[in-house]
Formats: sequence, structure tokens, C-alpha cells
Amino acid sequence: MSRQAIEAAAARFGPHEGAFLRRTPLWKLPGAAFGVACAEVWLKLEHLQVGGSFKARGMLNRLLANPIPASGVIVASGGNAGIATAAAARRLGVRCEVFVPTVCSPAKQAKLRELGAQVVVVGDAYGEALEASIERQRRTGALVTHAYDQPEVVAGAGTLAREIEQDGGRPGSVLVSVGGGGLIAGMASWFEREARVVALEPELAPTLHAARQAGSPVDVAVSGVAADSLGARRIGAIAWEVTQTHVADALLLPDAAIREAQLALWKEFKLAVEPAAALGLAALQTGAYRPSADEKVCLVLCGANLDPASLS
Repeated sequence: MSRQAIEAAAARFGPHEGAFLRRTPLWKLPGAAFGVACAEVWLKLEHLQVGGSFKARGMLNRLLANPIPASGVIVASGGNAGIATAAAARRLGVRCEVFVPTVCSPAKQAKLRELGAQVVVVGDAYGEALEASIERQRRTGALVTHAYDQPEVVAGAGTLAREIEQDGGRPGSVLVSVGGGGLIAGMASWFEREARVVALEPELAPTLHAARQAGSPVDVAVSGVAADSLGARRIGAIAWEVTQTHVADALLLPDAAIREAQLALWKEFKLAVEPAAALGLAALQTGAYRPSADEKVCLVLCGANLDPASLS
């Protein structure tokens, strides 16, 4: 993974910018607005992306970079990658089949069907949906889009970091939620330690943290408030390699802090995001990450596929 691969993804997006893919806003606020003793907190409002998450970038890049057979595309997902694949498939006029576990929220399942995808609900966790999708793909020959562990998917996610730098300059640090690791792999590949990229995980879904303890990727049990978005059982191979080189910090956060940050983003800033998008603020609120006084910290609000009633 490299800046060159990310630039190539951005070039592919050219004809689709505006008509499909959005350049999402970067909102800069003083640290004091969040009760944080740092110069600025930047919010990258990627939850406003097509399909409600950053996943649109990687899935579109995967489809544009490969020939698509008549059987279309297939993906296993906790929800967001499936929504992104379905949206990209509809944009390109191809068939889409999405395998989701039972943990996938009703709101995400409804969105998938609205986008025209064939939805198959199987298993209690993402890994089981993935196994079922692989068996199905062997029979149909459809193009596989992986939720986080394909070069095109990671490079597409990396365009988010490129966009932050183009629109706001280089931040001192970027706080990134981690499930399978596609987003942090793309972000870290772009910044290459020129900005401090910090990995954030729920205590109940610690794929990167567990891999670092074991010395290599391992399966973990996943549950908790962000399991439908950050519910991968194992860190991706690409993310493992990239984070070994470019990411020093991997922090764990409790569900209660994630939920509190999610509600704060809604109540104080009217930003309706899913729990996975709230880990950055949770890290600041709990002191898990303590920026310096002159630091500019960027939080990636990565998704908004939630039931609005959950914010009450």
C-alpha cells in the first residue's frame, strides 16, 4: 500500500465525484469546544458520504478497478461495507448480493434492500457471513468485495486522508476507529508517520490490540455497541502490515464511554453518528488520548447508519 495507489484511486473517482462520491466537509473547532486542552479538534464528516460511511470509497474503487461478471458482485458485511457495495453496484448498473450476520441492525438491512441488493442473513457474527459468502461466490463467480482486506478497498479508504490534507493541511494526529482495519491502513499509508495515526478499538472488539499481544493476527470474540461496524474477528493482513510500520498507538475504549461520546456528538453538535464513529471523541473525553496544547487533532466520523431512535 502506498500514496501512489491512493492517488490512482482518486483518479478513478474523477468521473463519479459529485454524481456519486462526495467530498465530505472538514469542520475545524477549538479544542475548548470539546473541553479538550489542545489547539483544535477537526471533525471529518465522513458519515455524510454516500451510503452513510467511508466504505463507499473502497468499494467503488474495487468495482472500478476490476471487470465485473454478469453475476455481479458479492460481499459479506456487518452492514456498512454491504451498503457501500450495493450503492456502488447500483451506480454502475450491476447485480449485488450481500451476506450479513444477525448482528446487522434492522436499519442497515432495510437500507441494503432499498439499494436493490439481495440480502442473505446468516450467522451471529461477521466471520460466519463471510464463510457463507465465499461458498456462494464459488458457485456464481461474482466479483468479491472484501469489507476491509483488499488493496483496492484500502487505497479507496486512503483517499479520505488525502482529502483531509488537501482541505485542511496536515493535522498533528488522526484518531481512527478500527474493526478489520481497512480505514486505518489507508489513512496510515497516506500520512506515513507525517501525522500521528492512532488506532481506537472497543474493549469488546480488540482485533489490533489482540494481534499485537499475540505477535500476529488472531481471532477474537466480538460484541458490544459497535459490533455491527467494528465486528471483524481478526485484523486484516494489509492493516496488520501497515500498522506495524506506521501506527504506534492502539487504544481500547469501554462501551459506556463510546455511547457517551455518541450521545454528546448528537446533543452538543447535532451530529447523528453510529457508535463506531464516536471512538475518537471517547478517547479525548476519557483521556485515553491526551493531545499536546498546540496539537490539531482530527477525528474521523466514519459512519451514520443507525436507528435515529437510539439517540434519544
